[in-house]
Amino acid sequence: MASYTVRMVVLWPSREDQKLKYLYEERITIWQAESMDEAIELAEEEAKEYAESEGFELLDLFQAYWMFNEPLTVEQGMEVFSLLRESDLEASVYLDTFFDTHHERQGVYEDKEDSEV
Repeated sequence: MASYTVRMVVLWPSREDQKLKYLYEERITIWQAESMDEAIELAEEEAKEYAESEGFELLDLFQAYWMFNEPLTVEQGMEVFSLLRESDLEASVYLDTFFDTHHERQGVYEDKEDSEV
């Protein structure tokens, strides 16, 4: 089974120490899955639970990366990166500004086994 990391963004509720209007968290989790699509589905499920349990808003951005070299230890859904960033930008503008500028060199993953059917 291959390993994938999946990046997502959640919007936190306002905090007292916050200087700008919004507080976003970029998270990356790691998954073992049969395909990139399955890894994204697993990450979406975990992210929904995370957001609901903490009172966060899950934004509509999931980006996956196939890890060519297998890590030594993988705990399903383990968070491997988290960054909090304050911003005055609303969610859709924030995603377009930092994650979807239309200059990314990315594409839709197509599983070779699925495409040969």
